[in-house]
Amino acid sequence: MSADWSGQTPKRARGLGSGLAALLGDGGRADSVNAETRTNAARVLPIASLRAGRLQPRSEFDDAEIDSLAESIRRQGIIQPILARPAKDSDGDYEIIAGERRWRAAQRAGLHEVPVVVHFIGDQDALEIALIENLQRQDLNIFEEAEAYQQLVSEYGNTQEEVAQALGRSRSHVTNTIRLLALPAEIKQLTIAGKLSAGHARVLLGAAAADANAANAITLAQKIVSENLNVRQTEKLLAAAGSNPSRRARPEKSADLKDFERNLTNRLGLKVTITEKKRGGSLNIRYKSLEQLDEFVKRLG
Repeated sequence: MSADWSGQTPKRARGLGSGLAALLGDGGRADSVNAETRTNAARVLPIASLRAGRLQPRSEFDDAEIDSLAESIRRQGIIQPILARPAKDSDGDYEIIAGERRWRAAQRAGLHEVPVVVHFIGDQDALEIALIENLQRQDLNIFEEAEAYQQLVSEYGNTQEEVAQALGRSRSHVTNTIRLLALPAEIKQLTIAGKLSAGHARVLLGAAAADANAANAITLAQKIVSENLNVRQTEKLLAAAGSNPSRRARPEKSADLKDFERNLTNRLGLKVTITEKKRGGSLNIRYKSLEQLDEFVKRLG
């Protein structure tokens, strides 16, 4: 399989993230590095030959942190090399995989050259490495993290479970973080600015889902900020306002639907539950033993 420095990485036999230890030099697992992920030792490259990574999960960099890092680099130099790969549209430039903060700080420190380790890898590995580096330092805001998770799922065909295992997160954390992308832009901005916590954002997600135009959720978010409410107080506020869908009674099933459930239950000999949704619905059939399941399958046949 040939390496692809620019396009979507083909679906590989290995699981998501299983080659990262080798790429990052963990434990000397040289046997995990193949032609697609071969690396070279650190080399010194002109700082002008590096460019920001296309797959960098971070969209914002704190100027004060960059200045502080630049001062450290002036005194001690760059201790950890920058990770990069050949840029797709240039014979001599390199795209940063991990270490963009160091690269930015090195420019402010006036350096003309920086230590770089070049990796020959595709987009998926580049995204995984950049995401892991940022998560380990907790540099990503919650929405940058969510977008990176979503990209690993939607663009590279990974399941949320695979993403969670590769990045050392629980599946529920990955799922719930991705769901935050549905929040209105106003609530996202308040969270990024530090006026709302990630906990507030998760609670407000229920209000946003319950309100078709999101106006109620935005008003509630502004109230949380103005009154400096904590997450527990926010949950009580939403419950009082009737905006927490988990605390609201489910709509009563129609008589026709109940009758349909009873008829199916009698015919199949198994408990049948039908749940209506805005579009379509779901049908749940419960069985108590494998014998019951086997008999049901025979009836279908």
